[in-house]
Amino acid sequence: MTKLSDYVEIAAMEYLLETGKDELDAQWIAAFFQDSGVQDDYPQQDPVAFASMVQKALMLKSERAEKRTRSHLERIARLVRLRKP
Repeated sequence: MTKLSDYVEIAAMEYLLETGKDELDAQWIAAFFQDSGVQDDYPQQDPVAFASMVQKALMLKSERAEKRTRSHLERIARLVRLRKP
C-alpha cells in the first residue's frame, strides 16, 4: 500500500506538471483522490484534508523554486558586475 505522504507528493508533482500552477483546483484534486487509489487505500481519509496537504506541498515546492530562481539570478548579476570594465 502506498503511503499517504507519497500520494500527496505524487498529486503535487502531477498537478504542477499538468497545470504549472501552485493554486490547487478542487475538481482536479477530487478526481485524483478518487482515480489514483487514495480513496481505496485510505477510506477514512477526508478529501478536503487531503487537498489541504497537497496545497501545502504545492506551496512548499513553489517557494523552493522561487528561492532557487532568485539565487540563480543573483549569481548571474554578480558575474555580470564582475565582467564589467
